[in-house]
Amino acid sequence: VQLQASGGGLVQAGGSLRLSCAASGSIFSINAMGWYRQAPGKQRELVADITRGGNTNYADSVKGRFTISRDSAKNTVYLQMNTLKPEDTAVYYCNAVQQRITGRYDYWGQGTQVTVSS
Repeated sequence: VQLQASGGGLVQAGGSLRLSCAASGSIFSINAMGWYRQAPGKQRELVADITRGGNTNYADSVKGRFTISRDSAKNTVYLQMNTLKPEDTAVYYCNAVQQRITGRYDYWGQGTQVTVSS
């Protein structure tokens, strides 16, 4: 599985950005896709994910502001980020998960920087 992320940038507080993540390769075996982020000096954390069945999950800090969605025809997952706050500043990573008999396998895209100025 290969993941290509795009859409980061610099935005003022209160603004919006949309991240995209296109998957290729053995996409038929993907069980879930999502976005993680890592701010300087902090651990990587889950922002949102969406399962093959369409169930979504969000970090408490982004609920009501971020929306994860997918376009199955394009094998692409999106993260619409509204009402951005300076604390949303981080490198955002696209993630895909395969659940195999041998365990969970995670795939990562390259990070995309999101910077929110106050």
